[in-house]
Amino acid sequence: MSLRTAVRLFSAPVRSVLQSCNTNIKRHYAAVEHALSVLETELDGIRAAGTWKGERVITSKQGPHICVDGSSGDILNFCANNYLGLSSHPEVVQAGIDALQKYGAGLSSVRFICGTQSLHKNLEQKLAQFHEREDCILYASCFDANAGLFEVLLGPDDAVLSDELNHASIIDGVRLCRAKRFRYKHMDLNDLEEKLRESQSSRLRLVVTDGVFSMDGDVAPLQGICDLAEQYGALVFIDECHATGFLGPRGRGTDELFGVMNRVHIVNSTLGKALGGAAGGYTVGPKALIDLLRQRSRPYLFSNSLPPPVVGCSIRAVELLLASNEIAQSMAAKTMRFRNNMTQAGFTISGTAHPICPVMLGDARLASLMADDMLKLGVYVIGFSYPVVPKGKARIRVQISAAHTDEDIDRTIDAFIQTGRKHGVIS
Repeated sequence: MSLRTAVRLFSAPVRSVLQSCNTNIKRHYAAVEHALSVLETELDGIRAAGTWKGERVITSKQGPHICVDGSSGDILNFCANNYLGLSSHPEVVQAGIDALQKYGAGLSSVRFICGTQSLHKNLEQKLAQFHEREDCILYASCFDANAGLFEVLLGPDDAVLSDELNHASIIDGVRLCRAKRFRYKHMDLNDLEEKLRESQSSRLRLVVTDGVFSMDGDVAPLQGICDLAEQYGALVFIDECHATGFLGPRGRGTDELFGVMNRVHIVNSTLGKALGGAAGGYTVGPKALIDLLRQRSRPYLFSNSLPPPVVGCSIRAVELLLASNEIAQSMAAKTMRFRNNMTQAGFTISGTAHPICPVMLGDARLASLMADDMLKLGVYVIGFSYPVVPKGKARIRVQISAAHTDEDIDRTIDAFIQTGRKHGVIS
């Protein structure tokens, strides 16, 4: 066989392989280009609708007064969940530093392997004491707490009755369980009773509601919910993320506000808002439930333990609230100062007496433009639009903190009036 013949015989299959590889590579790049085109079309639609959510960069610690990249001078912050001003409280910060130095930066483990320190047990004990419940279990976030509860507690023979405007984390958590689902109209006790009648054949029934609905600042009618639950033999669950620490005479939450602490069976809440604002969530309730969650709750079993500095900060925040209700009691007058003066100026403020004060605008683009103009006047607020809130319900959500002064509040109202007149919202 000649050398030329040998080369030809050898190169034929090689060419075939290379051609096949080139075809596969082209298909791969075509698939990637198609996927990117789909994503860009989706992103263009968000921009065109005026619902694009940019991220402003804060260059200081969290507080009522902050520094913002691209803005000069002192900026008033009126959109943080820092209800009690504890995010930068010196005692809370020092507790985190002390925990970092003594216990390290993290555990590199889940709780049941080698991720439980005395700090974690201490915080769980204090949270159970604060809420006057038997036991507590910590999670990486309250989203995880909601994701980990329902599939453990409820099976196919059970039913969950959920308010239609519950937080996304509750909705996602309920989807993970196999229970029959009933959605009742927002804070509508008559519709809830109808759903309780429909679900009477279920083994367990759980009424699920936010204590405070974060987009509108309205408070669930817990007394009526508990009355119906007892009448029909159901359990009650509340998510207290926007209530823990400052609602109720001692800041225990919505259940204390309505005098039903002994009638609400399960409470989920967060460490990431009023209780220091770092991170973390938890469930408090009967010890048997907490024990079962430690055995079967997937977000708990498969997520790293909360870092010691976060736990240390949270412990100190809870200790401050256990020792005094002074900070919590300062919220009411400041909240009503903003609400009343904004209403008198001609704005529509949703909700009732909660520190969440949504300034209703309707149009997504308007909410975004007004928020940008407010920043130019030295006030940091954010426009909320779809899908965070329903279409046509865009607003600027203002949140009052115990750390805000009357001067801060009045300055923010003046900025709203100036911006509102510019955009024709008020005359």
